[in-house]
Amino acid sequence: MATARKITVEIPDELLQKAQQASGAGITQTIRAGLQLLAASQAYDRLLQLRGKVRFSRTFEELKEDRE
Repeated sequence: MATARKITVEIPDELLQKAQQASGAGITQTIRAGLQLLAASQAYDRLLQLRGKVRFSRTFEELKEDRE
């Protein structure tokens, strides 16, 4: 991260505890992970809107052959 902002947020104790249990990390890392997931979900939604609209020049079989 090039820059960071220090913020104050009010989060329900139970929500924070559940999030920390799920992440296995401290408060700051848990909040960062949640924000990253939220940002990624928006990008994922945009990709899903393209489903079936993008044509590739190579077939799935050709792509699999490249991996071997």
